Order: sequence, then C-alpha cells, then structure tokens
Amino acid sequence: MVDVNDIKNGMTLLIEGNIYQIVSFLHVKPGKGSAFMKTKMLNMRTNSTIERTFNTNVKFEEARIDRIKVSYLYEDNGTYNFMDNVTFDQFELSSEQIGNTKNFLKENMEVEITKYGNELLGIQLPEKVEYVITRTEPAVKGNTTNNTTKEAIIETGLMVRVPLFIEEGESIIVTTEDGKYYSRA
Repeated sequence: MVDVNDIKNGMTLLIEGNIYQIVSFLHVKPGKGSAFMKTKMLNMRTNSTIERTFNTNVKFEEARIDRIKVSYLYEDNGTYNFMDNVTFDQFELSSEQIGNTKNFLKENMEVEITKYGNELLGIQLPEKVEYVITRTEPAVKGNTTNNTTKEAIIETGLMVRVPLFIEEGESIIVTTEDGKYYSRA
C-alpha cells in the first residue's frame, strides 16, 4: 500500500478498479482545515486524464506495470500486431488501446508495450523517430519570412509542419509526444 503523501510522478496506482499513472501532484495545506493532495492522473486503460483531490490519510495499492520491448509488425482491420523481441510471442492491440500513437507507427519500429498482469494496456513510443516525407509542396523562391513552414505528409500519413527547405523524399525527425518537426535526419 502506498500512502497518498508518498506518491511521485510516473507512479502507477490501482484506484477504484482502474489503473492510473500520476502525471502531477500538489500537496495543499490550507490555513484552516486539513491538508489534501491534488493530483492529475492518466487512466492507462482509456488514455484519459482526470484531476482528483484526496485527503492525506488515504492509501492506495500500487499497480505493477511491466514494459516489454516489442517490434510493430502490421495493422489489420483496426488490430495492431506486435512481436516480443526476446520470446517472439505476438500481441494484438485494438485501435482504442493504441490511440493517437497509431499515427507514428511504422513497420519494424521498436516500441514498449505496457502490461498489467495479463492485460495489455497500450504502447510507449520512442521520443523521436525518423520518417520519410512522402508529399509536400516545393518551396516558393524568395519566401524568406522567419519561421515560415509548410505542410508535409510523412510515410505514416500524418501531416507535419516543416520548414520551407524540406523537400519530398527527405528524412526528418519528428517528436512523438506532440507530432512536431524536430530536425533533418
């Protein structure tokens, strides 16, 4: 059991039958009344974020989350298939479990599957990934305004805003947290 005063960012807890990961917390001690803990938590089953307030005398059960390195194989009618890099076991995750991370998946990409017991919760992508630009407009000569960007479609179909000098067929690095251009590859 974990005392509410001992929680830390990234910790996973079992609360009312759901698995939550602590995103942020704040210990509040008002002038009058008892202290409490304000938390922002990510539901690991639904990928939704909630904010909750708890009294300081509450205890929670810690949820032991396993992370397995896997390779993304392919998508088939909304089912995403992965293979364990050590045991070669194969896993299937639904489109709901994958969420928006499907926009960043490419074949043979190494990711981590998060697991609670035998339940597959979702995947964790690398922080930055290299992609090839499949479609973009050519730069307009003479357009040198600072920080000017254009739309580009990467190999997964995701639209990314890139600087004007990036051309079709080039490789770029994209941050998977926000889907933004990071640099040339």
